[in-house]
Amino acid sequence: MNKRLLRAGALCCAFLGVWALAGCNDVSSELTPPTYKTGIAPTELSSKAFAQRFPSQYASYMKNNESEIVTDYKGSIAFHKHNNFDPLPKGFKHTQPYLKNLWLGYPFMYEYNEPRGHTHAVEDFVNIDRLDSFSADGKGHMPATCWNCKTPRLMQWMEKYGDDFWSKDVNEFRGPESVTMDESISCVTCHDPGTMELRPYSEPLKDWLKRSGQDWNKISRNEKRTLVCAQCHVEYYFTAKGRGPLLRPAFPWDLGKSAQAAYEYYKTRGPMDANGKETPFTDWVHAASKVSMLKAQHPDYETFHDGPHGAAGVSCADCHMQYVREDGKKVSSHWMTSPMKDKEMRACRQCHADKTPEYLRSRVLYIQDKVFARLLEAERISVKAHEAVRLANAWEGEKAENYDALMAEAREMVRKGQFFWDYVSAENSIGFHNPAKQLDTLMTSFECSQKAVDLATEATRFGIAQSLAGEIETIVPPITHMSRELQQDEEFLSKHPWTKLLPVMPKHGRTWKGQERIKTKEVSANN
Repeated sequence: MNKRLLRAGALCCAFLGVWALAGCNDVSSELTPPTYKTGIAPTELSSKAFAQRFPSQYASYMKNNESEIVTDYKGSIAFHKHNNFDPLPKGFKHTQPYLKNLWLGYPFMYEYNEPRGHTHAVEDFVNIDRLDSFSADGKGHMPATCWNCKTPRLMQWMEKYGDDFWSKDVNEFRGPESVTMDESISCVTCHDPGTMELRPYSEPLKDWLKRSGQDWNKISRNEKRTLVCAQCHVEYYFTAKGRGPLLRPAFPWDLGKSAQAAYEYYKTRGPMDANGKETPFTDWVHAASKVSMLKAQHPDYETFHDGPHGAAGVSCADCHMQYVREDGKKVSSHWMTSPMKDKEMRACRQCHADKTPEYLRSRVLYIQDKVFARLLEAERISVKAHEAVRLANAWEGEKAENYDALMAEAREMVRKGQFFWDYVSAENSIGFHNPAKQLDTLMTSFECSQKAVDLATEATRFGIAQSLAGEIETIVPPITHMSRELQQDEEFLSKHPWTKLLPVMPKHGRTWKGQERIKTKEVSANN
């Protein structure tokens, strides 16, 4: 297994090293951008306000509404990313069947979808099952921090509430009186409305710049064209109690921008204990293995920045918002999407003009095929690691003399193995942004998870070995369906060896449907 991972990494590295040298040296020259006095109010949040002043950019921005999947691995239909058994729009061929298992006990197990275009950010957020829409008190049982990357309305909320905003309940801002569908990720997320200068709106990015001694006004424009994307396309966490403003989003970059650097950083970012000692940061405790887990978000920037294209000076916008010609003018397309959706691969051919679209597409798919195959293998062994620790936790037979020490290390390996898998799984390029880094991360994931299985087996003097023999699909089948509503059904939960470990939630009808708050009497009638 490890040899195959290393071989694939070497092949991808060799290919991309040559490819990067062949082009991309001058893709992002520091040209002076035009100066604007738009007359648009500095407090404007709606994308529609820019339509008349910037018709070409607005027209391309509206293409983010499209809902047609056109690539082998990604697209713009919100298919369930664990569902490889239904056809589109619910499922897709390249999905990961064990996602609900790996996030057991965490809201991600309810629903995790392929993201649609930026125009849908608010709409998709208020309809996701991760927000509690069944609670008797109407609360979403998630912090308001979750709004950070969904709408520039955040800037006004920060002015009003300051750092008290983060720990409020997410549903306090869910209704149409708080945010509208038109206040999604758009022009003002990245631009000053009055001058169209690039600007950061994200609090965690501002914090990072300050922490690292950087002045936004002194950063090159080309770097800004990446950093405005890095406001959200990053790994982040919510600060723990005693570590600053409660639940404020932060980037874990102090030790570097790799999975290993983030993992080390999180070892000391939990709440202070009763003795004032630092504890590890934890997102949730896995319901099967009882291991304290980390959930990676979408570390696109961390992966891209030292990959072949990022290291060559290419910005996110160069590939995902390519320049186009309209009426003799060069404008940046604001259809923020994959170059693979373009039959002619024009974004890639800005640098690789000597290559055919067919060749370029084949090279991208070659990398993605290799990484995705390794991703699924790391996923499966991570599930087995959880099951091994679950069995060892409950083992009542003969144990090794150093059982506790072995189990402590096994739990650490479960935590690390899954985080490293998730660091690749949650990233949106299926390895293309940095194939060597992603394959190396997956190799570490596989090794850690396998070590967890070995340690748990040793701790029970191999008593659980027979229960772990065979294919993981037979030992622990993928959880195909799980929702907040299904967790109210005891009979449903009892049908799977892992869902039966979840608590049965009190029966209750919907209190929210999208942005609409449903009255209590209607809820009672639906029960």
